[in-house]
Amino acid sequence: MKKAVLLLLVILTVCFSANAFAIAAKKEIKTGFIYVGPVGDAGWTYSHDLGRQEMEKLAYVEPSTFIESVPEGAESARVINGLVRKGHNLIFTTSFGYMDATIDVARRNKDVVFMHCSGFKTAENVGTYFGRMYEPRYLSGIVAGKMTKKNVIGYVAAFPIPEVIRGINAFTLGVHSVNPKAEVKVVWTQTWFDPGVERDAADSLLDVGADVLTMHQDAPATMQAAEARGAYVIGYNSDMRSFAPNAFLTAPIWNWGSLYSKLAEEVHNGTWKSEQIWWGMKEGLVQLAPFSAKVPADVQALVIEKANAIKAGSLHPFAGPIKDQSGQEVVAAGQTIKDGDLLGMNYFVEGVQGTISK
Repeated sequence: MKKAVLLLLVILTVCFSANAFAIAAKKEIKTGFIYVGPVGDAGWTYSHDLGRQEMEKLAYVEPSTFIESVPEGAESARVINGLVRKGHNLIFTTSFGYMDATIDVARRNKDVVFMHCSGFKTAENVGTYFGRMYEPRYLSGIVAGKMTKKNVIGYVAAFPIPEVIRGINAFTLGVHSVNPKAEVKVVWTQTWFDPGVERDAADSLLDVGADVLTMHQDAPATMQAAEARGAYVIGYNSDMRSFAPNAFLTAPIWNWGSLYSKLAEEVHNGTWKSEQIWWGMKEGLVQLAPFSAKVPADVQALVIEKANAIKAGSLHPFAGPIKDQSGQEVVAAGQTIKDGDLLGMNYFVEGVQGTISK
C-alpha cells in the first residue's frame, strides 16, 4: 500500500513538474501597434484601439504600446524598428501603406511576429489580417436604398485602392438590390483622416442633391455634415451615432478584439503560423451597428434576413449577374467573384458615379 501511495506521489510530482515547465515555456507577449491616425478619431484607429484594450486583458499580455499618426510608406519602418528594439515580440501594423515597411523590418527580425492589416504580402514571420467589410457594407446599402427619397446617395471615399473600391461596389449592389433607380456619387479625399477635407467632400455631395451620405473615412465629419443639413447618414468603423443623433441610420463596424486575442494566444502558445486571415460576419469581426429608430421596422427585418443569409453562406454580395459602369458583364449569373479578384478589385459596378484614378 505504501509503495502504491509513493508511486502515485511520484507520478503526480512528475506530471505537475511537466505542466509547470510547459506553462513556464509559454511566451509572455509584449505587443506594439502602429496607427495611421489618432486614437481619438472615433473611426478606424479608435476601433483598433478598442481591440488592443480587449486583448490586453489576457493574463500573459504585458501592457502594450501604440504609436499614433504614423505616416505610411518608408518612414514607418523607423517606427516599427523602434518597437523591435524595445523588445516587442508581436507587432501589428494597422494600415495598408505599412506593408512594404513591415516586410522589410520583419526580414531582419525573424524572432518577432508581425501582423499587417489589409495587405497581401506575407513572410515566414509576417501574416496578414482583414475583415469582409463588404458584407455589412452591402447591408447598409439596402438601408440607404430604402431611405433615399431623391435617389441620390453620396459616398465620401479616401483612396482609390481595392479595399475602398470593394466597399463602394458592395454598398451600391445593396442599394440596387432594393432600389435600381438610385445612384451612388463618389468623391475622393485622398486622405484617411482630415476632418476639414472630409467635411468639404460631404458638403459637395449634399450640394448636388444627396439625401443619404456614407463614407470610407476615419473622422466623423461626414456624419456632422449630414446632421447639420438634414440628411441621413450611414457611418463606418465604429458606432458614430453620437455625432449625428438625428441623421444616423446604422454603420458597418469592426470588432477587432477577438482576432487580436486569438493571435496573442497563438504566439503565447507557440502555435502561430503565417497566414492570410479574412474573417466576416460569421466570425464576428464585422457587423452592422444597431439601427436608429428612423429605420422602419420592415427595412430592419429585411436587413436582418439578408444578414442571416450572409452568415449562413446562402447570400454573397458579389454574386452575379454584375455589370461594371460601362454596362459590360463582369460576373455572370450563377457565378460569384473569387477572393483574389475581390482583393484586387479596380473597377466600379453599374450605378456608381465617379472615376478611379490610376
